[in-house]
Amino acid sequence: MHRTDSYFRRNPSGSSIRRFSFRRKPTKESIPIPTSTWTFNDESNEWQLLREDGAHIQLVYNKTEHIPLKDFAAEIRGGKDIKEFIHSALVLLDVQDTSIGDLLEIILRQIKQTNVPHNGASGATSPTLSVSNATTTMISNTVSSMASGHRENLNIEEIKQALFVNDRVRILAKTLQATTATETNWTYDQSWLAIMCTSPSILKRHVAIARLKNPCNLGRNCQEARFIVFILSPMKEKGTKNFLETGRTFATIFADIELRAKLLKAATQQEFISIIDKHTDHLMEQQTAVVRTSLPDPFDDIHTNPDASKDHIYYCSLPSDICTDLSRRLPHYFSDYYDIFKTYRGPQKVLSTAVFLYFACLLPSIAFGVLNSQATNDTISVPKAIASQCLGGLFFSIFAGQPLIVVSTTAPLTIYVKVIYGLCTWYDVDFRDTYALVGLWNSFFLILYAIFGVSKVMKWSTRSTEEIFALFVSIAFLVDASAHVYKNFSSTYSTVICEQHDEYWAKQKLNKSTALSPPEELSKGPCSRDSSLLYLLLTLGTVWLGTFLYKFKQTPYLTSAKRELLTDYALPVSVIVMSLVGSILFSQINLPSFAVDSLHLFDMVKFKPVTVKQIVGTGVLGFSLSLLMFLDQNIAGAIVNSPANKLKKGKAFHVDLLVIAILNGWLSLFGLTWMHGALPLSPLHVKALADTEERVEQGHIQSVIVKVRETRLTVLISHIFIGFSLLMRHVLKRIPMPVLDGLFLYLALTSLDGNQFFERVTLFFTEQAAYPPNHYIRQVPQRKIHLFTCLQLIQLLILCALGFSPILYTKLILPIWLVFMVAFRYRLLPKLIATKYLRALDQRL
Repeated sequence: MHRTDSYFRRNPSGSSIRRFSFRRKPTKESIPIPTSTWTFNDESNEWQLLREDGAHIQLVYNKTEHIPLKDFAAEIRGGKDIKEFIHSALVLLDVQDTSIGDLLEIILRQIKQTNVPHNGASGATSPTLSVSNATTTMISNTVSSMASGHRENLNIEEIKQALFVNDRVRILAKTLQATTATETNWTYDQSWLAIMCTSPSILKRHVAIARLKNPCNLGRNCQEARFIVFILSPMKEKGTKNFLETGRTFATIFADIELRAKLLKAATQQEFISIIDKHTDHLMEQQTAVVRTSLPDPFDDIHTNPDASKDHIYYCSLPSDICTDLSRRLPHYFSDYYDIFKTYRGPQKVLSTAVFLYFACLLPSIAFGVLNSQATNDTISVPKAIASQCLGGLFFSIFAGQPLIVVSTTAPLTIYVKVIYGLCTWYDVDFRDTYALVGLWNSFFLILYAIFGVSKVMKWSTRSTEEIFALFVSIAFLVDASAHVYKNFSSTYSTVICEQHDEYWAKQKLNKSTALSPPEELSKGPCSRDSSLLYLLLTLGTVWLGTFLYKFKQTPYLTSAKRELLTDYALPVSVIVMSLVGSILFSQINLPSFAVDSLHLFDMVKFKPVTVKQIVGTGVLGFSLSLLMFLDQNIAGAIVNSPANKLKKGKAFHVDLLVIAILNGWLSLFGLTWMHGALPLSPLHVKALADTEERVEQGHIQSVIVKVRETRLTVLISHIFIGFSLLMRHVLKRIPMPVLDGLFLYLALTSLDGNQFFERVTLFFTEQAAYPPNHYIRQVPQRKIHLFTCLQLIQLLILCALGFSPILYTKLILPIWLVFMVAFRYRLLPKLIATKYLRALDQRL
């Protein structure tokens, strides 16, 4: 030792001097730093970081996610899975092995032996394994795949690899565990653990439960485990039967400390199973007895001030529902004009939604105007349809209670106008007079409905009925567009002149040496097959470009703000682009257009002397029309006011119905087209003003509305623009007819988003493992879901048969069938499907 390494220190007593020696503290430069090297593993095709002591450095991604407890009263797989697996589960009691690897090895080998057929009697004996002081029971698996002739070939090594993150990181990959939360902190419940695993070699689910003799340390968050629940599931399994849902079922019952205390005292496997069985029954009874608050129905009056209600009834005893609606909506009337500017991106949403509504309302009114013009011999022309849309939209946006509803003429109304014109031709009466009388009768009945609060009856109209009608409207758009394409092909592609052209050029090809003179028939007109092909391309191009931009928000391209901007302007961009393509790039090809020249738009009907028969007949037609408008208006209002839209300012069904009655009475006097709350424009208007977010649940992306901006400006501004369009008739004539048909298809396709009926129809062709994690998938048996969907399809087919039938009088039965659908839902359907299942399938979310 060097001298500098010691010093002298006097003894406190002063008797002697003692010398102390110590080593010099190492400096930072002298601390040995472990070396590490990078190597590439050819087998795993990844880089590895190795320390000099042989340790592997790896990355592990941990995710903690809240999973709700199982609802044994509502979710059908809850009690069903317990009953199905508890009597066929592998049960190990008082296991002394404290290594999780050894325990899982025992469980996997026991499960593998359950699939080995035994000779002799049906009661198979338990296989013997070296499990010290462990009582093992092997019960005949009631869900065994042996009955179907298939036998599982469990690959234990493969399953063991799937249980852990990898071979070197011995951390369980999929686990479920309970937490205990207090006001100050929360901790893990370390007395039990649910371990889950999936494997491609598994054909059916397996459940094993082990009770350890002594608490076992299974990691930082489970240091004193007494119970292990092991779930083994196939890779592809139905959403309600996958590893997570099965694990959630058993984890829910094991989360109860009282159950675990009883299971610790169980002496035999039968007693162990009986305790779990009885606990599950008790839990189901307890959850079933709880009265659950259902979501508010849009047609239920939620006025909570009884004194205010009494005042309304006292001062206006008859139209009390109208007064209630006014008291609910009037305080928000002026805020409907300026509230949107206080929200994030409010002005941009006003502009984009107004432009969207301009095209979404103008172009269908032109298309329906063309249909009405053809059906009424130009009595109701395209300019009248545009003027009606302008006036009706302005009137409704100012005086309506719910401004998010968009009014327009619809396909059922167009069908009804065609019926009235056919009857007038049949009985040789004036169409304008009859049309006005039917409209006045319709307004009279609608006013009575509003005064007497008949809209409350619509609370019996459930979500399924509304979605059937919404899908019928989409089909009507599809049928109209397809009929126009077929009509164009019939008039320009499959014609006599085209066939003569084909024959001439076929003969010319066979006789190349001889020049044949064209026949005289070819000079009568050209074969315009190019027109029909361009018609089809523009129609499909419009719907493709529109839907592509509408779904562009779900792509990773550009920024979030730009993607949302393209989605907001999907419809106008597609219409403008395809109109320019058809009218400029292919200007030499003749495309069908529509007439916009019309005089005397606002000529009032001069009633001629009418007979009593005509008054009674128009009264019957008016009553049938009022039922159609009553149902359409209230269905559109119910979808707009759905709880999923999270509207804050309240509803006004009776005020809206009164406004529609006054509006249609006024339009009837001038021979303009009728209108009411339109599908799918009204729901699309709500989506255009909404802020949404994408949520991922079990691999499925769901769009959820966060907030909706409630305003009157969008409808008001868009219909002012529609009014100016009457001054630009030469521009409107440049819009090709196939673009209007493409618009119909676009509205039909975009309206399918969120339609639960359409989603359930697609389940017929969907793999069960890919079923979405919707509430009704968990709460209703699959066969009941398909039965309910089939019954809806039958109702839809009857509705389409009545609406599209060539027989004139069948169209008048259309409103009556809608009423019968409501009666069918409440009188006949509960006899086929249990009420609790109907509630899950039919509730408004």
